[in-house]
Amino acid sequence: MGFFGFTWYFVVVFLIVLSILIYVHEWGHYWVAKRNGVRVEVFSIGFGPEVFGWTNAAGTRWKISAIPLGGYVKMFGENMDEDNESGEPKEMSEADKAVSFHHKRLGQRAAIVFAGPAVNFLFAIAAFAALAMFQGSATPLAVVGEVLPASAAADAGFVKNDRIIGIDDKKVETFEDLRRIVMASPGVRLNYQLVRDDREMSLVATPKSSESGDEAGEKRKIGLLGVRPSVEHVKYVRHNPLSALWIGVEQTYAYSANILAYVGDMITGTRDAKDLGGPLRIAQLTGEMAQKGVEYVVFLMAVLSVNLGLINLFPVPMLDGGHLAFYATEAIRGKPLSAKVQEYGFRLGLVLVLVLMVFVTWNDLANWRVFEAIKRLFT
Repeated sequence: MGFFGFTWYFVVVFLIVLSILIYVHEWGHYWVAKRNGVRVEVFSIGFGPEVFGWTNAAGTRWKISAIPLGGYVKMFGENMDEDNESGEPKEMSEADKAVSFHHKRLGQRAAIVFAGPAVNFLFAIAAFAALAMFQGSATPLAVVGEVLPASAAADAGFVKNDRIIGIDDKKVETFEDLRRIVMASPGVRLNYQLVRDDREMSLVATPKSSESGDEAGEKRKIGLLGVRPSVEHVKYVRHNPLSALWIGVEQTYAYSANILAYVGDMITGTRDAKDLGGPLRIAQLTGEMAQKGVEYVVFLMAVLSVNLGLINLFPVPMLDGGHLAFYATEAIRGKPLSAKVQEYGFRLGLVLVLVLMVFVTWNDLANWRVFEAIKRLFT
């Protein structure tokens, strides 16, 4: 790959993907803030100095900033501890209070903060649903990807890439067809019609009997052949909008559950945190996906959007979840925490976020063996 190809896939596409995800998140805050009558002063993609921007009729400054690793929406009255030019606390007119974030009801403020992660989840659902409708969901075909040792399939002589086309004259196309027939036939001798190296043949195998619990918790016997599907042999099944929407919800929930399980494993020490990736890892994944096709980039964006939404709900000051934790405390106490407590909380949150960024970037460099390369230069 040449310089321009590398720049396009691993830099430009990465920045486009990141900007879209940031925009989606911040637009959630912006939209709900506007619906609740809050004046939005700035909508920024990125941090630092402004590269370019414009001001709309409502007075909101829309801008692209120099450091594209995040973004923010600045709302009027968001920081009530700011002083005016004379050093005195700012005083607001009734008109200003009407459009001030700080003077909105607790439920309104919580809704504005929660909207960012919520829209990330909605974006993921929509992206997964679009893939299910236009590309289709991948369904493994009845092709052997792996034969487990000491299994019925191994005893019968199955090998990798065998394509099963029938069982006892029942047509088989997908791996689910194969699974359904085998599971319903524990200890039953079955005749498998298959294609191997473009030649039709048949094998006889008796699925081994095993006990499994059903949804009601009752034990029942099922048949096990001992093969796994091939990830290289799939077909894509397109879904109608309603079915696709449900698939989007299921996949968003599944990825959220996996992330929470991963975090739980790290906390308990059963999984190593060195697998965590940062911006460099995301750029690498984006470049690799971009080379495969647009649908792969959309899939990655959906997964990253789930990550962004979920991580922002963690109760860490500086993140949306930290703000929501403060609001929950305010609801319980009947009054907000003091400005000093909140300030210290945000400082702690900033430190935690910076430490996390350094850690994941270190992981990225270590996985790329950058430190080994530097060491070789001086040895």
